[in-house]
Amino acid sequence: GRIRALERNKFTKKTLELVQQYFLPPYAFQIRVGALYLLYGLYSTQLCQPKQKIRIALKDWPEVQRFQQDLIESQHYDAAYIFRKLRVARAFHFTAMPKLLNYRTKKKIQENEFKEEFKDPSNRVNSLITNDVLEELMNIHDHYQKMKCVISADKSQPDKALSLIKDEFVVNLKDITLEHQEWQQKRMKLFLNAKDADEIPNREEEGTSLASEGSERANALAKIKYRSYSAVAEASKSRRHRQVKLESSDSGSDYGKSQSRSRKNSKRPQVARNRAGEMRTMKETVTRHVGMPVITEEDTSDEE
Repeated sequence: GRIRALERNKFTKKTLELVQQYFLPPYAFQIRVGALYLLYGLYSTQLCQPKQKIRIALKDWPEVQRFQQDLIESQHYDAAYIFRKLRVARAFHFTAMPKLLNYRTKKKIQENEFKEEFKDPSNRVNSLITNDVLEELMNIHDHYQKMKCVISADKSQPDKALSLIKDEFVVNLKDITLEHQEWQQKRMKLFLNAKDADEIPNREEEGTSLASEGSERANALAKIKYRSYSAVAEASKSRRHRQVKLESSDSGSDYGKSQSRSRKNSKRPQVARNRAGEMRTMKETVTRHVGMPVITEEDTSDEE
């Protein structure tokens, strides 16, 4: 059947709310870009009139603006253009809270279940040592080297007594952060592979457990049926003379049935003969009454 306008609005609002979760942190940059494309497609192709908007809380808006700046710096101009089109179309609905609050209701608010594989791994090292920090350290280190040359006797190179920090300090720090990032990515891959490997035997165990439960149930039903058919109920003492004895052979039962049938057949002609004799006597009495009166012996004795 056709979907009503109210149902269409509810479905569209729920879909936009579900996709909007992946547009915000803690998800990775690629996941957020994919959510932006999906939001643009859903908003542009929806059939609701007026169109349902994308709900954005005020506390999340700085993160969205920071994401837009990252798109421009990373030269993802197509994604930045899509975001700009959504802004011009007024597709965002700015709210005080991420979800609609209903007062005086006992409805529990379901917490969002984030997928681990979509999350941006929290890395304290990368958050502290960024490209801007490394560039600033490089400038400070160069300035430090120049000042040492000015102070030393030989202006071309600093004195050995002033060499308290290694010359390749910033380069070594950058290499260490890159190694740490690669190690964290490998660890994340191993964690996901181990998780997938654990899920496969769990599914197999569930299948075997279901099969064992089904076989146990079938065996239990078979035992119940066997007991019900094999057991013969004993009659009470007052009705033991009515208890039917189970014959071991079929011939005995057939013989008993034939005897009972012969007895019934033999009784039928006797009943018919008795009825015929009664009918004859009735006819004789009727004819006697019609011809002359019948005098019994008691009447003759009284007359004498």
